Amino acid sequence: MTAVKGRFPNIPGPRAEKRPTEITFHGHTRIDEYAWLRADNWQEVLRDPSRLDPAMRSHLEAENAYVRQLMADTSELQKKLFAEMRGRIKEDDSSVPMKHGPYAYGVDYREGGQHPRYFRTPRDGGEKRVLIDGDALAEGKAYFQVGAVNPSPSHDLLLWSYDYKGSEYYTIRIRNPESLEDLPDMIEGTGGDGCFSADGHGFWYIQLDENHRPAKLFFHEIGKPASDDRLIFENTDAGFFMRIDDSPLNDWIVLSLHDHETSECYLIPATDPSAAPRLVAPRREGIIYDLEPAGDEFFILTNVDGCKDFKVMSAPASDPRPENWREVIPHEKGRLILAIQAYENYLVRLERKDGSPRIVLRDRRTGKEETIAFDEEAYALGLVGAREYDTEVIRFTYSSLTTPEQLYDYNMRTGERTLLKTQEVPSGHNPDDYVTRRLMAPAPDGELVPISLVHRKGLKLDGSAPCLLYGYGSYGISIPASFRTNILSLVDRGFVFAIAHIRGGKEKGWDWYENGKRAKKTNTFTDFIACGRHLVREGYTSHDRMVAEGGSAGGMLMGAVANMAPEDFCAIVAQVPFVDVLNTMLDDTLPLTPPEWPEWGNPIVSKEDYDTILAYSPYDNVHEQPYPAILALAGLTDPRVTYWEPAKWVARLRDKTTSGNPILFRVNLDAGHGGAAGRFSRLEEIAFCYAFTLKAVGLA
Repeated sequence: MTAVKGRFPNIPGPRAEKRPTEITFHGHTRIDEYAWLRADNWQEVLRDPSRLDPAMRSHLEAENAYVRQLMADTSELQKKLFAEMRGRIKEDDSSVPMKHGPYAYGVDYREGGQHPRYFRTPRDGGEKRVLIDGDALAEGKAYFQVGAVNPSPSHDLLLWSYDYKGSEYYTIRIRNPESLEDLPDMIEGTGGDGCFSADGHGFWYIQLDENHRPAKLFFHEIGKPASDDRLIFENTDAGFFMRIDDSPLNDWIVLSLHDHETSECYLIPATDPSAAPRLVAPRREGIIYDLEPAGDEFFILTNVDGCKDFKVMSAPASDPRPENWREVIPHEKGRLILAIQAYENYLVRLERKDGSPRIVLRDRRTGKEETIAFDEEAYALGLVGAREYDTEVIRFTYSSLTTPEQLYDYNMRTGERTLLKTQEVPSGHNPDDYVTRRLMAPAPDGELVPISLVHRKGLKLDGSAPCLLYGYGSYGISIPASFRTNILSLVDRGFVFAIAHIRGGKEKGWDWYENGKRAKKTNTFTDFIACGRHLVREGYTSHDRMVAEGGSAGGMLMGAVANMAPEDFCAIVAQVPFVDVLNTMLDDTLPLTPPEWPEWGNPIVSKEDYDTILAYSPYDNVHEQPYPAILALAGLTDPRVTYWEPAKWVARLRDKTTSGNPILFRVNLDAGHGGAAGRFSRLEEIAFCYAFTLKAVGLA
């Protein structure tokens, strides 16, 4: 590994005080010298960041000051990168409004605006009326994020929600779309979503508990105090998430409880707010099912009967119990059905086969199917659908690493495809100037791991090009090969940008996910390392020119590969990294710990799971060796990956590294998991990361 320390000022970083704490489970004792960085009052801090212990705040501020010192000479570069990325955004951009009842709803931005504005027009066009002005609402606030924006069935009310802290505790308000005044109704501490009753006189919502878990489903009658809200359902299992969805016909509310491998659904008639939720099928470990209302029947997307890549079934709406399910679309191994949408005459599904997405339309009367697909080596499809049940027209998006996003309307009856909008790049973009490829990297066990990449045309494949290799690989989440304007600031400077589609995602089906979790989690890490080495073998880059990047669970990936193959990368960017895996999975008070035991294992009750996680947990496996340059980023009010995980990790890395390469930790004291909320503020964060990346490879 080539040391990059000469590219950064030789200034020692802050040293966190060591306060050794013994932690014993299953007869095994670990010493955590930085356990004190965990805020004992973290629940309070999420709601009010000023409650953070002053000593901890002082340490975090010292980390930020150190980052400013080491990156001070990139100030002009950051400004330049920001200007480039901002120049690729159409500042006064607007979505194509989607028809919904007598109106069409959309989102736009004003020139120079940070936040979206939600608007509607008459159905067939006319004057635009802004309903929610994000810029106005964010004025004077360090953080602001809109959650849901949902019209009532009669379109005379608007439910919307917001978060001022980044902690993802949302406040729900009800707005009159004509007067633009909010009613007195205000419900705090929610998950952000709400579903109107059929008459629009009230709505269902989910209340979060003090540990930030979806705990209770309430019904709120508009005009009455929140204290009068009726408890409809209580989630007593801390290991299950809870979600509510309405239906296009305003006939059903679907209540879903799930973790990462098991689910159950309840039905509530939208016409009867007093009705108790009716269970469709009791949970069975490892069985997932989701309901899609479709008039007089439900469609069910499920993995029952060993159908790992899912099949579609149907049942009468009057009695959708499993004994009444009948198969509509059979299981096909290697064809993963990702989502379904039902319309009056059609059933639409988004699926992935051979690593590529496609949209399939099925005539509900005849069973005839039609496929929408594209020819590029690597591309992304997004199924937008429609907000109306009786429509013949759906909407989808298409892009690739070289092709800006295109928005289409598709007539399911005629097959007519209408291009509505092509993503504008005001500063200019010629797809012919770039090359996109799909490679297959051999993993240590013989599996072939897909890599999507893009670079400038004419790039010499002699190993001299720098490379940013991105990875995630958890929860079955697949990283699409979609258009990203920001990466052009690297690609236009000679970089190869590559995505490693490693196990833990679902790029190659459900097995791809299962073979990258729990006892097989290390496949995720070795796949990523294999992808990097394959890019080197193929001449795309060299190890001393390669930077790895990942965030959240992808940040755990970064921590793992830093321990396992530090010589493979000159630098690593870890955004909100989940690196203290074992301690977090042992702390059942944290928001996501119980729901995530199916993903990682439960080390509290299982010694086997404890040993498995201990073997790869990045924080627990930091040891004396020459680490690459590392940049870690966090948000103080992050309820998903707490700030102390990267804080502890960085402290231990600084103590153990022998390379002299810098270890940087930047924490946003005014934001949570997603970083800064405004579109330009977010670009500033990306510009900072890119400046670090360029500096690490000697181009800054």
